[in-house]
Amino acid sequence: MKNVIIILLPAFLMILTISCNKVVKADLVIINGKVFTVDPANPVTEAVAIKGEKIVETGKTNAIMKMVEKGKTTVIDARGRLVIPGFNDTHVHFGPLDPDFIELRYITDPKIITAKVAELIARSRPGELIRGGHWDHELFIGRKWPSKELIDSVSPDNPVVLSRVDGHSVLVNSYVLRQSGITRNTPDPPGGEIQRDPVTGEPTGILKDNAQNLIKIKEVKTILSPEKQEEKTWQGYLLALKEAAEYGVTSVQVPGYTDFSIYEKLKEKGLLTCRIDIGQFLTGDTEKLKKYLELASRYPRDSNWIRFGYLKAFIDGSMGSGTALMFEPYDDQPGTSGLTMWPYDEFEDMILKADKMGFQIGIHAIGDKGNHLVLNAFEKAIRSNEKWERRHRIEHAQTLQQSDIPRFGKLGIIASMQPTHCITDKRFYEKRVGYERSKGAYVWRSLLNEGTILAFGTDYPVEPLNPVEGLYAAVTRKDRHGKEGDGWFPEQKLTMEEAIKYYTWGSAYAQFMENRKGMIKEGYLADIVITNKDLLTIPENEIMLTRVDYTIVGGKIVYKSGK
Repeated sequence: MKNVIIILLPAFLMILTISCNKVVKADLVIINGKVFTVDPANPVTEAVAIKGEKIVETGKTNAIMKMVEKGKTTVIDARGRLVIPGFNDTHVHFGPLDPDFIELRYITDPKIITAKVAELIARSRPGELIRGGHWDHELFIGRKWPSKELIDSVSPDNPVVLSRVDGHSVLVNSYVLRQSGITRNTPDPPGGEIQRDPVTGEPTGILKDNAQNLIKIKEVKTILSPEKQEEKTWQGYLLALKEAAEYGVTSVQVPGYTDFSIYEKLKEKGLLTCRIDIGQFLTGDTEKLKKYLELASRYPRDSNWIRFGYLKAFIDGSMGSGTALMFEPYDDQPGTSGLTMWPYDEFEDMILKADKMGFQIGIHAIGDKGNHLVLNAFEKAIRSNEKWERRHRIEHAQTLQQSDIPRFGKLGIIASMQPTHCITDKRFYEKRVGYERSKGAYVWRSLLNEGTILAFGTDYPVEPLNPVEGLYAAVTRKDRHGKEGDGWFPEQKLTMEEAIKYYTWGSAYAQFMENRKGMIKEGYLADIVITNKDLLTIPENEIMLTRVDYTIVGGKIVYKSGK
């Protein structure tokens, strides 16, 4: 019997060796690329192999080619192009696109607002709501706030609501003011402002922050059959996903409420081309928080596609609208230092309750006092409640006192920031708060130096969805047309490698997914982008011209430019 075993052992070892040396055949490979992996252990390589949803190997092209099975493996020849992890937008108001929305981004002549409103009203019924937005009065000739007179003459029979680019102010016409009962005698609500004419005291048509909640209109809606309405909404979601894929956005994190079920349907039909986290609004209502726990159990963190995100609240408004909460009054509006959305005791109590129940929390904070109060509340929760891996976030973290910068790293608070806000807002920041306070604006480098994790996004539709604009902003701190010099407070600039890292791995960390997303690494989800220019080496004036050639999500090509 012993002799039989001795004879069979070499044969067994040979079979075992052949089995161990058998090359896994890939479903998709990328070869001849410049692969910036964001993996510090293997930062740059040439090729990637994917099987199913995951990356199975990275390395040299000749090694990866051994994993190609003729007729079955899709081969993408990158031809030297840059290959990076898919972009993960950590703060985006993602949803169906509306073809009737009046787009006012980047306009400089307010008369365009009048013309565009008139154009849509010409094909609308009386009483139908006219919506639009993304206007920025800081871009207007004269930089003056628009008023209801701009649209009243062309909209006598329709409600018109046009949001400022930051979403913290709206322009409405007299029709809306009348139906909402907003007059010169209407008091400003807590956390809101009805802008008034300095001479007459009449509302100008600008409603800031919580004053928007005063809008109450009887809207005449275009009556569509349930089937047609459902189809219109469905097509809106498909358009949004198409746009995301074209920009290389492979994951989105949505603050506040959106519909889980529509994304489930898209996933079931194989049409979901972007991973999504969906949050809810923070509340102090314990029963509602318990319902959120049930929702979180249905869409858990260990899922890779549709997940429950964080709980969001606002502490203040925006710098553009002059409602960000500051310690000192605004330089250009000495009568105000911004708005607070909550009495602090009530706000802190909400944080403590949600933290105790294990929710991740993300608070919108723009002004230096707003950020300070949020840090205080988070610190109180950390001291008062049991220890757990929180990863709470401050959404935007735009203006900080120097003394608050180290607190992010010490408390483990993620700075969820949108680089394009910097190059949009820098045009008026110093006018609002002066040079010294502006030193605390968008302090990416200072936060990193204190051990803070950054997570980048866009705040779309406040800013364009295209991540390349964010990368440009992070490395230049210049406006979109470029400018001589080193940029606005250049000591806060990042390298391109860092900017990509915090738009990929940093965003994954913010959603507890850094162990499986945000790098091009064996075992990680195969969410990958190939760009037409080498972002790591091109001059800064070419960054904004960079386009995505391929977007891959879960090992499937969801967009290709054809080039």
